[in-house]
Amino acid sequence: MNARFRLKLTMTMIVFALTISFSITTSDYLRMRDRAIENKQNQVKQDEQLAKYALETVEKAYYVFGDSIAHKMKDTSLQLLDMYEENPSFETWDFDALKRRFSLDVYVIDSNNVILYSSFRQDIGMDFNACCGKLAKVLDEYRNNGEFFHDGMDLEQKTGIIKKYSYMPTPDKKYIIQLGYSLQEGDIFHKFNFLSTIDQLVERSQSIYAINVLNIGGYKLGDPSAIQRKLPPERRKAFEKTLETGTTIECEDLWNNEPAIYRYVHYTSEYDDGTTKNKVLEIVYHDMDLQEIQNDHRNQFIIQLLIILIITIILSSLISRWVARPMYLAFHDSLTGLNNRAAFDERLKAAISKKHEQSALLMIDLDNFKLVNDHLGHDMGDHLLQCVALVLRKVARPMDTPIRLGGDEFVLIMPSADRAEAEETAQQLIDSILVSTAEEFQLDGEKVTVSIGIALFPEHGLNPDMLYKRADQALYDSKKKGKNQYKFYS
Repeated sequence: MNARFRLKLTMTMIVFALTISFSITTSDYLRMRDRAIENKQNQVKQDEQLAKYALETVEKAYYVFGDSIAHKMKDTSLQLLDMYEENPSFETWDFDALKRRFSLDVYVIDSNNVILYSSFRQDIGMDFNACCGKLAKVLDEYRNNGEFFHDGMDLEQKTGIIKKYSYMPTPDKKYIIQLGYSLQEGDIFHKFNFLSTIDQLVERSQSIYAINVLNIGGYKLGDPSAIQRKLPPERRKAFEKTLETGTTIECEDLWNNEPAIYRYVHYTSEYDDGTTKNKVLEIVYHDMDLQEIQNDHRNQFIIQLLIILIITIILSSLISRWVARPMYLAFHDSLTGLNNRAAFDERLKAAISKKHEQSALLMIDLDNFKLVNDHLGHDMGDHLLQCVALVLRKVARPMDTPIRLGGDEFVLIMPSADRAEAEETAQQLIDSILVSTAEEFQLDGEKVTVSIGIALFPEHGLNPDMLYKRADQALYDSKKKGKNQYKFYS
């Protein structure tokens, strides 16, 4: 019984210590994991801000130093309108000569938003409704407005070259004369080359694959094959949502057959009021470094748990050895191993806690115990008590609690037991004790006899004190009645 109690104590201490240790270790692990994730996000955001700054710098430079480009494009547009009034037949115009004259590409867009004529022959026949729905709607607005408009930076879709475009509708609103100026050939772009700055950012970073600047059509600025590289559906959805709502969206995809995270960040220019005012930064990066850190933390977490488990088991075993015996004896009788008086009230309260169930309290007393001590010695007296305790354990049901109150006085608490069960148990106890003691304890003609008093809950009492007194009274009446008798309280 003592070994079982010590095992329970050890297991309780192990579970308690592991619960606390696991909670602390898990909290540390989660905190380290969150910190690693936060550091990774801050690193990506820092590169994001640097890319934005590079883009903003070149736009600011064009705003401050490049105003003459817009004026030149407007003057050229007005001259071309004059030419249109004199000769509205564009098929007779020499667009190559116009490009040499103005150092600008010239495009003629009809009312269906199709390029009919251009000094850049590759764009002839381009249908904006088919390739660039957002721009087509803007062109309709420009045509109806009748005024000159110019954009900031955009790309020439066939080549990926970064250009500045202007738009001037003809007075009859049948056409739009579009001009294109290559920004990449100018001194401002070379001095504030944001593409080069972004490439340097990517080279310095260990986790970023690419940073792309996308126009409202989702095409990458500076990419010669941008028109062929359309965003796949999932990334297109993220791009459109970022462009529409301004929120940063991330999705997972592949980069050169490697898992990657695509981050879409909205960018609004402070220096551009045209169709190129809004752009989206596409940052492609991996989190393998983060996963390595998390794996290291996870391995440390497992190792710490194993160490804690081993130390906890060792310490719990040692502590249980030191404290199990005193704690066990606090509620158990050292001679018989039964529960003692300290456990009596608690066990009896538990037995009668169910108000609608009957319970029984059997009080057991050995009639000739003093004679055993006097004639056979105290060792035999102790042996007698141990024999009685053994009988109690054998006769008792699994849910019953045998208790030694002290001396030769025992009780048996029988929860959920009626009068018949209590009576049957009392008789079994008397018969079994007589059999186990008849040959071993000879007292000059006398025998060890047993008296039992029985009190029933709730019939004879509603609380432990009342039941104890009623069982004690029944025991007294049983002794008066004769030896080896049991009696219910009456």
